[in-house]
Amino acid sequence: AAFIGLPIATALGAALAFRPRRRGTPPRSATVIQTQIILAIVGALVMLIVGASLARAFGVAGAAGLIRYRAKIEDPKDAGVMLAALAIGLASGVGLYLLAIFATLFTLVILWWLESLEPRAYRLFLLTVKAPAPDQLKPNLERLLNRSHVAYDLRTTANDHVQYEVELPLDQRTESLSEGILRLSDPQQTTVEWEETKHKNK
Repeated sequence: AAFIGLPIATALGAALAFRPRRRGTPPRSATVIQTQIILAIVGALVMLIVGASLARAFGVAGAAGLIRYRAKIEDPKDAGVMLAALAIGLASGVGLYLLAIFATLFTLVILWWLESLEPRAYRLFLLTVKAPAPDQLKPNLERLLNRSHVAYDLRTTANDHVQYEVELPLDQRTESLSEGILRLSDPQQTTVEWEETKHKNK
């Protein structure tokens, strides 16, 4: 039953989560879409475990309530994964070992697929470069940012500095970019400052 029920639950949950958005409605968060699909899987898995056993049903409800009120979870997707882990643990506890193993592997595949759809995480910075001739430095600086695949927006240009809003992937360090910027001008008269700011509202 699990080989049929879990894929069907996933497909139907995805159909709801990825439903066409009507004009004028707010965009859907990626984590909410992912959580809706995970919850469809969890619901099917719980029913496979419970079956006709009233005792198991009370056990699932009690354990889920404990997680809901005792665990502080910011990402709704993590809450869905926690419920999936709970259901897998319950399946193991009542001797449904094949179901627990299949559900674990199936959930891992779905999570890998869902997380591959997430936009790349980044940090937002204000990059300020102070130099004697920022207008001459600016074209080379922007070529460097483009070569580094960094998204940027010019904020200000003055007689002694140029400032950009820069999005850096989480795994990219500012030090390497700073070294590249300093090589574009006289390092003795050039300074590079990075100020991390809050993400834009998208």
